[in-house]
Amino acid sequence: CPPAGLYSTHSEVQSKSKVCANVFCGAGRECAVNEKGEPSCLCIESCKPHKRSVCGSNGKTYRNHCELHRDACLTGLKIQVAHDGHCQEKKTDQAAASPVVCYVADRNELRNRVIQWLQTEVVPDGWFVKGSNISDILLKYFKTYDNGDSQLDSSELLRFIQHNESAVDMQAYADQESNKLLRSLCVDALIELSDENADWKLSFDEFLNCLKPGFNPPEKKCALEDETYEDGAETQVECNRCVCACGNWVCTAMTCTDKTAVVDESVDAGAEMTEEEWNRRVAELNKHQVSSGQS
Repeated sequence: CPPAGLYSTHSEVQSKSKVCANVFCGAGRECAVNEKGEPSCLCIESCKPHKRSVCGSNGKTYRNHCELHRDACLTGLKIQVAHDGHCQEKKTDQAAASPVVCYVADRNELRNRVIQWLQTEVVPDGWFVKGSNISDILLKYFKTYDNGDSQLDSSELLRFIQHNESAVDMQAYADQESNKLLRSLCVDALIELSDENADWKLSFDEFLNCLKPGFNPPEKKCALEDETYEDGAETQVECNRCVCACGNWVCTAMTCTDKTAVVDESVDAGAEMTEEEWNRRVAELNKHQVSSGQS
């Protein structure tokens, strides 16, 4: 969640530095003052953009140390610095690669940034000043970015989010291509959040619900063989790595060599899977998505 006191005054900034003066939050976290005026440690909102690449113990290259510790905080995984500089690609170990995914923490962070930007920049006096409220403001944006079918698809929602650069500057990866992909995956995850009729588009009511500050997204978990898995959990399918992200298993799609492949008896060992067959296999994994938590 964004730090309390979105409309910060000089005295609020002073009280934050006083409340947080003796609080140590650890790498990747920062101190914020909650609604009760108490200090709490949250994942750091954004790192300085300086580039000093570092390799994490998860085999992922980060732009700098701050990004590594921030990712560890957001994903809840223990990631340590393996060495400075880019990670060496292991050409022999295909399974070491992980898919680029939008975790719940990434999705929530993007959503919170948009809400925070709407609250602080678009409506400096708060949502409910006379003559303007959340519905009016979001309806204006909905009409601006809708192509006329009264639905926002992922490209229209991305355009809405993109006109505020700070909201979309997601730098989890060292290369821009992965960050671009992460951003569009998180836009899809935002749509899935409040898309009640599962048509991958948001009606105005769904769009409004998605960005209501008081809306608590239901938590979705991945399921596999009668067990449920938290966001960030990993499993292996043949030579590919799958991770649980926003309640769905997302897998790399490498061609398995005979040495590394664990071949299903139903699949001819000599045949490579087509993209369609692979997508079917991943869809099988995702059949039993589990919803926990109240919406």
